[in-house]
Amino acid sequence: MEKIILIKYGELTTKKNNRKTFINLLEKNVKNILKNYDIKITTTLVRMFIEVDKKYIDEVVIKLQKVFGIHSIVVAFKTNNNIDDIKQAIVEILKNKNFKTFKIETKRANKNFEIPSMEFSRQIGAFVLQKFACKVDVHSPDLLLKIEIRENTYISTNEIKALGGYPVGIQGKGLLMLSGGIDSPVAGYLALKRGVDLECLYFESPPHTSSNAKNKVITLAKKLNNYSGNIKLHILPFTKLQEEIYKNVPDNYMITILRRMMYRIAHKLVLKNNLKVIINGESIGQVASQTLTSMQVINAVTNLPIIRPVATLDKLEIIDIAKKIDTYNTSILPYEDCCTIFLPKHPVINPSLDKCLLYEQKLNYEKLIDECINNIETVTLNDDKNFQDLL
Repeated sequence: MEKIILIKYGELTTKKNNRKTFINLLEKNVKNILKNYDIKITTTLVRMFIEVDKKYIDEVVIKLQKVFGIHSIVVAFKTNNNIDDIKQAIVEILKNKNFKTFKIETKRANKNFEIPSMEFSRQIGAFVLQKFACKVDVHSPDLLLKIEIRENTYISTNEIKALGGYPVGIQGKGLLMLSGGIDSPVAGYLALKRGVDLECLYFESPPHTSSNAKNKVITLAKKLNNYSGNIKLHILPFTKLQEEIYKNVPDNYMITILRRMMYRIAHKLVLKNNLKVIINGESIGQVASQTLTSMQVINAVTNLPIIRPVATLDKLEIIDIAKKIDTYNTSILPYEDCCTIFLPKHPVINPSLDKCLLYEQKLNYEKLIDECINNIETVTLNDDKNFQDLL
């Protein structure tokens, strides 16, 4: 009898003819996150089996809990389909368990096994009653013993809920506009969950923003990379363009024009890097630039899809997710990003597109945008050397 990690796919099983594509990418992502372990992976259309030295099983399970596309993780005991061997394995598994009530669930995927699931559960239940001082409780047992009969038999007493979603990368890549705030890392996490891999764009405005603000965003990107392993961070020098906006645009329209410039830059970077969508942390009505009118006017500079994963969440819901993914404490560090410096007292909440176009005529923004993009610093966050160089 050996220990083995059994992966359940969940949502992936709804993909019918495309299921194999999803599973193959999930296997690739699992291998990437477990690249420092000596593992053997076997996949079928309904399960993935991971073999690793038993002393590393707990570590591997923790890492697998951050892999999108996995519905649940089971540490199971593998034995053959001989009934006597199954019973012997169950005795070994249960002899150190503390329980007074139990329930047996059998899934007989291998129809060559001669005993139907319900009947086998009854037989094993009777066997357990003989061997241990306990009772059956089918509603709220102290111990739930699960038996899966496939090409081998897998016996388990615990199932760990995982993240679900789709394997990262199955939908291609998007560009996350990553600030140092609470919302955009959560938006990135939710995009990853739907299979969108990320490149991140950070707008840096030294000396108005500090190195601490930059390092905060690098840390946030690193935390998101725990769920991907493949994230690039683009650090874009925004000072010159931002200063031109503040010199030439009325106070109440500064943020609207600023956001329009950011979207223009993001649009160009998406096309340059062969990405598919722009992603950001905008939440409807949260600030002046996130009213529906503002979104419409700001969005007008691009025809690319804009994904706003937290658009309909309130702040407390977003904070709950930020705490869950360990970005909250970093996001609330008191270092300003380029959207919070020089913040006007009364930004326009229903901007006019005509006024935006009029004010933008004062800016040689195409040249300034190209200058920003030409001076981007890009780092791949799975390269530890590059990451340390940034800090």
